[in-house]
This record gives sequence, structure tokens and C-alpha cells, in this order.
Amino acid sequence: MASQICFPLWNHNFLKHNYAPTFSSPRTLFSVSLPKASLSSSTQQHHPKRICNDPHKDALVSHCLSKRKLGLSILAVFSSSGLLPNMTKAIFAGELELERYTDPMEGFTLLRPSSWTKVDKAGASVLFEEANKGSNSVGVVVNPVRLTSLGEFGSPQFVADKLIQAERGKESTNDAEVITVAERSGQGGLQVYEFEYKVYSTRGGMKRIFSAAFVASKKLYLLNIAHSDKPENPLDIRTRMTLEQVLHSFDAAPVT
Repeated sequence: MASQICFPLWNHNFLKHNYAPTFSSPRTLFSVSLPKASLSSSTQQHHPKRICNDPHKDALVSHCLSKRKLGLSILAVFSSSGLLPNMTKAIFAGELELERYTDPMEGFTLLRPSSWTKVDKAGASVLFEEANKGSNSVGVVVNPVRLTSLGEFGSPQFVADKLIQAERGKESTNDAEVITVAERSGQGGLQVYEFEYKVYSTRGGMKRIFSAAFVASKKLYLLNIAHSDKPENPLDIRTRMTLEQVLHSFDAAPVT
């Protein structure tokens, strides 16, 4: 069954009123920060004087260096024999390849996974789905609005809060969590908002959502990227980086 493409916050009825909140829209990136490792602790663990004072550790270091030399020798053999490029290709064989898609009628462009299939879906200007995994998709919706820019509606954080409220209001949603909120400039200085969040749903389990939006020519352009991110099969780093490329590529089509 083809997956549904839905934008609970981004719909004509929600955004058709042209009003502006009282606060501005800062060009700020809100993200989850990981604690940095202690520099002093790292230095103590790798301090050469502490190792050289122990003859047993000296022997261990010599053994490790011998193994390192062996590893470098093997690497040199692979490199000289031409096997290394083949190994690299095998490692990245599962990586998604991207190609440019431009809609001249609606006036938007983005990169999309070349292996994903274009499907027809009511309400979507375009929708691409991964073969046999319809829950993994890239879709764009375009709706007329009375706004001339997203800044008239609110700041990125304000929109993210409304987005999560709408997601949590769904009957099938157990919870939703914002990961990052950002703003960037697009074609001709166009104001573009970007969001990343997780949805815990009774339909399809855990999903990672990347979303982007901009307003141009009194139209609201909405990109929604959905990918499974279940604990037993989490989103891998290569696929994540590729989906982020799709997110950052969403823009108004250049005027020719």
C-alpha cells in the first residue's frame, strides 16, 4: 500500500490567514548538543610517560606497533593490486544516488534518490517512494497562501512548536520530538525553514522526518522526507547524510 503524504501543520486552512506573531524570526540553529570528552582525561589515558615506565607495557606497545606495520603492509598490497577501489565500492554499494528534479510548472527544484519511484498521490505535487518500502518517501505539496514570506507567519522555532503540537494531536501518534530547527537562504535570498523531528506512531513505528518550507509568489512550498528509524533497524549515517542533502537542496527553481 502506498504511504500517505501528510503535512498536519502545513495546510491551506492553517496558513491562509495573513498574520504575524509578535516576535521576530532569528536566523538560529537549534540542535541537540552532545557533551564533549574531557581533554585532560584523554591526555592522561594516552600520556607516553605512563606507558614507558612499565616494561610490560613497553612489550605491549611493541606488539601493537608490529600489528600496525602488518596492517599497513596489507593495505599497501591491496592498493598496489587495485583491490582497494573495489573494496570501497562494495562498502558504499548501498548508498543512495541523487539526481536533480525540477518542476517547471510549480517552480521548485530538489535532489531526489534516483532509485525511488515517482507515484501519483492526491494533494501532492510530486511524491517519490522507495521500492517495497512506501513508508520511506520524499514528497512536495504546493498550496496558495496570503503570505509573502514565512517570516510573516512566525519564527522557525514558533513553527516547529506548532508542527509538533499538530503531530501529537494525531490519534496514531504516541509522541513527537523535535531534533533540529534551522533557517537558511534560498534562491534570491528566499527564506527557507528546515526541521528534523522524530515521530513515534502506531502506524509504521518510529520515523525520522525532515521537512522544509518556503513561500514564493503567494504559494507555500512544503517538502516532507519520511524514513523508518526503528530501534531494531535505525537510520544509518550514510542514508541520513543523503536525506539531509535532499533537505538542503529544496528551493525555488531558478528563473530562466
